[in-house]
Amino acid sequence: MSSRVLDLSGLKCPMPVLRTRKALKSLQPGDRLEVICTDPLAAIDLPHLMLETGDRIEVLNRAAGSIHFLIEKR
Repeated sequence: MSSRVLDLSGLKCPMPVLRTRKALKSLQPGDRLEVICTDPLAAIDLPHLMLETGDRIEVLNRAAGSIHFLIEKR
């Protein structure tokens, strides 16, 4: 199991979702991806992406103008 960080700060919709989808394709089941976003729409868009891909958001944390997601690849 590996872990990767994807800092998407400053990117606006739809880039956070597109880059997250691309990063998830390169992971193996059980791997984790930490995604950092500043676009408030990411709080809506990334959970919808997880419904499409079947992956799971383990943690969603909002702090100081950013949103942190911890995603487990299924």
